[in-house]
Amino acid sequence: MKNKLAHLYQQLLACIAVALFLAMGMQTVRAAGSDANSVQSLDYSTLEDGKLLIKVGLKQPLKASPAGFAINNPPRVVLDLAGASNGLGKNTVNVGQGALRDINIVQAGDRTRLVLNLSKAAQYTTRMEGNDLFITLQASNNQITSNETPRFAEGSPSAAKHSVRDIDFHRGSSGEGRIVATLSDTTTGIDIRKQGQQLVVDFLNTDAPRSLQRRLDVNDFATPVKYIETQSNGGNVRMVVEPKGDYEYSAYQADNQFTIEVRAKQEESGKTGSGKPKYTGDKLSLNFQNVEVRSVLQVIADFTGLNIITSDTVNGNLTLRLKDVPWDQALDIIMQSKGLDKRVNGNVIWIAPKDELVAKEKAELESRQATQALEPLVVRSYELNYMRAEQAARVLQGQAAAPGDNGEDVSCSAQAQGVKATPVTTTAAPTTAPGSAGGVSRILSARGSASSEPQTNSLIVSDTPSKQDEVRELLKLIDIPAKQVMIEARVVVADDGFSRQLGVRFGVQHGRPGDSVGVSNSAANAANGITSGVNGAAPFNFNFPNVNLPGAAGVTGTLGLSLINLGSGNLVSLELSALEADNRGKIISNPRVVTSNQRPAVILQGTQIPYITPGTANSPPTVTFKDAFLCLLVNPQILNNDSVILNVEVQKDAQGISVAGQPAIDTKRVKTQVRLKNGETAVLGGIFEQTTRNDTNKVPLLGDIPVLGNLFKTTNKQNSKMELLIFLTPRIIKDNMELR
Repeated sequence: MKNKLAHLYQQLLACIAVALFLAMGMQTVRAAGSDANSVQSLDYSTLEDGKLLIKVGLKQPLKASPAGFAINNPPRVVLDLAGASNGLGKNTVNVGQGALRDINIVQAGDRTRLVLNLSKAAQYTTRMEGNDLFITLQASNNQITSNETPRFAEGSPSAAKHSVRDIDFHRGSSGEGRIVATLSDTTTGIDIRKQGQQLVVDFLNTDAPRSLQRRLDVNDFATPVKYIETQSNGGNVRMVVEPKGDYEYSAYQADNQFTIEVRAKQEESGKTGSGKPKYTGDKLSLNFQNVEVRSVLQVIADFTGLNIITSDTVNGNLTLRLKDVPWDQALDIIMQSKGLDKRVNGNVIWIAPKDELVAKEKAELESRQATQALEPLVVRSYELNYMRAEQAARVLQGQAAAPGDNGEDVSCSAQAQGVKATPVTTTAAPTTAPGSAGGVSRILSARGSASSEPQTNSLIVSDTPSKQDEVRELLKLIDIPAKQVMIEARVVVADDGFSRQLGVRFGVQHGRPGDSVGVSNSAANAANGITSGVNGAAPFNFNFPNVNLPGAAGVTGTLGLSLINLGSGNLVSLELSALEADNRGKIISNPRVVTSNQRPAVILQGTQIPYITPGTANSPPTVTFKDAFLCLLVNPQILNNDSVILNVEVQKDAQGISVAGQPAIDTKRVKTQVRLKNGETAVLGGIFEQTTRNDTNKVPLLGDIPVLGNLFKTTNKQNSKMELLIFLTPRIIKDNMELR
């Protein structure tokens, strides 16, 4: 019985001890909960000047100023109260006064976010007084901003004197002028404003050494900034930036560095000199004073809706003040100030220190290489339709192009065409094939190999499965039919006045509005482009002729170039037919040649002049030939906009005066480049042949008598000059095009 009573007594004592322990624990929890900060009240009132004052009552003073940002579409101001919970018991407060519609109170973890939903843009300021946070809103016709004059830090009047330690200027990558002022601390008050054409920056309660109080002439940097003048202004330091032309600027502060970027104003802001937008995100304003970098990145994540993942090594605090900048630019500024970098994968952004990212990517690359070294090899065969298998094998292995990969090396030499003759200097060099020296590097892995089967034009590749996938995708891109172009040439011999008349007739703009036609009297002028001409809306609307085609009278042996926008070229055919009908010239030849993109084509016409080489005692005389050809070589490059760049070489040989029984060859040659639209005609001219004849018919003996002999003879003098004209018309061959 005593044992039972003792056992019951022990159980009762244990229950009492547990109850006391639980009671003490609950008191501890209550005590801890009583120390936590929370939002206790939220009141608002309208001031006399139209401002709206919002009072947020807290249980305790905030440990740090609230971080906030503003957006313009929709108009909204967001403030984060760190270390405070929502003690109001509701998440929305309807206001409906001034520019403020309502306030959303959202608790997330150990912070509470106040979202001020506005009906229109408004300026806002914040201040702390004890346990109360005061937010002042004033309606504005401009975009949301935290202050009427951008103030990057609020320096108290009793604070110690600040200083400007350095002022630097350099040119940005997009041509903007970048002014960087290094401050003594992050609490320096800064006001920036436009005053007329100038940009005025006041560093409040600040001094600067005498060496910085000067004018910096930066006009030679080729930026929109002429000079920067810094001087003391009472107890402040004033910096005056003198821009040139229309400009726009942005200013931001990261820690103790204050940066101003001055850019030339463009029609579409936010675009670089290349025309591509550099920053395209929605604009926001940020105001942080000694806030953790992670908190700032979280604000940007909330603003954009993206998932931002930060490495464990991302730490430290940041003082940042941005006004109306794209969020992606704000993210770049934050990363630059802390030596961070990012990697984007879909809607996930991973942010870490640059060295960490590089080390991680290097480790991943080494891991992949080690995996590839152990990965088994597989052999696959690919049947090619257009590209030669041996050429594709060289591309995959990064080998230099072999002879014939780029087509035959043709030139205005009969020897290159299979005719025995003296070689002539080769024309434009052939293009470089992919995979050759200076081209792409090796595609296959170190263990991979490629070979070809010529009969079936198959490519046999031995490599890892992952590399085989890369090879298959690459072959889809390069095994495609090459574009082709038909080049029609008309070689015409006409009198020296025909080209002038032809230039007058076609020196107009004809057909489609916006097309340019014109002529020039030299190849140099033609290479610079034809910009003259008159706008014409209807076909055959000829107005205001331009200058004549090349080949002015008296300038022999020169070549010129002109452009005629004739579409199908029917008018050229009519003019040349009329030329022959008037006996003013004739068409020597009208060849057509079809060639692939960047593959040269050559047209030869002429004779080979024989001459006898004397023999020796042991060998008989031999007959040798010299070339006297008209050679036309064209190397086309087809552009994606249905234009063609023609690299043209024309060579005209003629027999000269024989020397010691061997004929001399007079050669005229020109090389030029011209860009034409599909169906346009280029004209090469300026090769003249002048014939002078003096014929005398007389009666023998009587015609030789002085003076009286003129009665018995007739004299006929003839002086004619003919010009060689070459008309070139490229026509791009489409897949569904029929040649006629």
